[in-house]
Amino acid sequence: MSQIKTALSSKRGMALLFLILTLTLFFPGQMTIPPIDRDEPRFAQASRQMLESGDFVDVRYQDTPRNLQPAGIYWLQVAAVSVFGDADTREIWPHRMPSWLSAIGVVFLTWWVGALLFGALTGRYAAALIACCLLLGVEAHIAKIDATLCFAVLLAQASLAKIYMSRDTRAANTNWWAALFWASLGFGILLKGPIPLMIVSGTILALVLIERRFAWLGKVKPIWGAPLMLAIAAPWYIAIGISTNGEFFRTALGYNVVGKLTQTHQQHGGSPGYHLALMPLVFWPGSLFAILAAPFVWLERKTPAVRFCLAWILPAWLIFELSGTKLPHYTLPLMPAIALLAAAGLAHAGSRRFYGRPWLFAFAALIWFVAGAGVIIAPLALTYRLEHVITPLAMALAGLAMAGMVGVLILIGLGRLRHALIVTATTAALAAINLYQVGIPSLQTLFMSPRIVAALNANQLCARTRVVSFSYREPSLVFLYERGRIFYPDTLEEAAQNVVAEPPCALILAQSNDDEFLHVVTEAAGPLEPLAEVTGFNHNEGDELVLTVYRLHSASPTGPRADQSR
Repeated sequence: MSQIKTALSSKRGMALLFLILTLTLFFPGQMTIPPIDRDEPRFAQASRQMLESGDFVDVRYQDTPRNLQPAGIYWLQVAAVSVFGDADTREIWPHRMPSWLSAIGVVFLTWWVGALLFGALTGRYAAALIACCLLLGVEAHIAKIDATLCFAVLLAQASLAKIYMSRDTRAANTNWWAALFWASLGFGILLKGPIPLMIVSGTILALVLIERRFAWLGKVKPIWGAPLMLAIAAPWYIAIGISTNGEFFRTALGYNVVGKLTQTHQQHGGSPGYHLALMPLVFWPGSLFAILAAPFVWLERKTPAVRFCLAWILPAWLIFELSGTKLPHYTLPLMPAIALLAAAGLAHAGSRRFYGRPWLFAFAALIWFVAGAGVIIAPLALTYRLEHVITPLAMALAGLAMAGMVGVLILIGLGRLRHALIVTATTAALAAINLYQVGIPSLQTLFMSPRIVAALNANQLCARTRVVSFSYREPSLVFLYERGRIFYPDTLEEAAQNVVAEPPCALILAQSNDDEFLHVVTEAAGPLEPLAEVTGFNHNEGDELVLTVYRLHSASPTGPRADQSR
């Protein structure tokens, strides 16, 4: 037993444990959860089109330029599909690989930064807390930018932390760390434009203003570092500016950056305090330790390590709170810093009960338990609401996770903090398996596009089929349908024209209330024959849907034009 403990306490043993933990938290559901509308299939479809066209500058979703963010994430998805996927199939999991590999990288890099700033024990605790972070786990399962952006920002901040902590060491050579810092920023700019610069610049500015020390900034090597950053990021920006005649900058900066800071986009708004109110949920289950660490953070606020983490969090958090558009994942690049402070508070708490603050423990335990119960019970409630069934496995996993939460509170109350952290990680793993491997994949009612594609494939008469859908416009349908083209016409007249263009090889997808659409198509192309019906729930609109697949009666296999359809 002592040999096992010694092996696990070594760096190699801890690395193995963290690898097992991250795979347990991030891998379930990667291959079984269908594309999640709407952002994920848009990214996946655009990267697939990039792979098919060979154009790695101009990002497009079908025929529409996607001038919302740089091409970096699309390049990573193209690389993942090229290496691990099949270009001829529409599987979503290769597109998710950059996200879940980045999430694993975030865990290991947080371990390193924690050891650098606070010591080995804090580094281990911080890695465990960020691995369990609900928001990181969610983004690890979605083929979008955010998990990869978190890794890029963390890499830049890790390099900056190394330089900052050696600011009083004259003999320290920081050239390699400065190069990594600027290279990380260059890569981050290719992912999300100015957002990484905003977070890192806020950290530097806060440190300088508080300490009134500028000399250490010379170790960042801005004279040659900034050109290195531009050398990485600028070529694509120049190319896209030329390709789109500047339209990319008007859309990406004017609409997607400045517009979201000053206005509410797509009803994603909220008052100041929105992100703070969500923190117990998005950082669950580590949010309990984050709240309990508040007294430690306040008392140690002037120490370099705590000051660095606060400078990382507070300026960017303030901007996110004041911006017009708010979404929970905006604060993800700040979560590693929260994990570091929470871990430092835990490591320095010793065996003190309640961290020495009974009232704080009661407050933290209440909101933490409510948030955790929501995370654990939500898959059961949603499955029962939509599928009218709850499996024994889901019940067992949820019960064990709820028992784990109770165990965490008891262990903290007894002052057994390290054991509480172990039970916390176990609870997070149980909740993740229940959510991603059992709960979400079973929600067939919620994921309509896979069933619609199956109905289309079963009823098409041509090798390549034109599908016209006027009301149902989910990007997942575009991504999944590989035997033709999905058309989302803007007007009823355009819908009729698309049907008439290839009547033998056209299918129509209509909702139960699309009477006007069906009337216009019938007037232009003739009677329609219903082929299949798909029912479900559109989570984006909050509506129950009944969709019917139609074919022109004249194109039926028994009709007069059947010979033209093959």
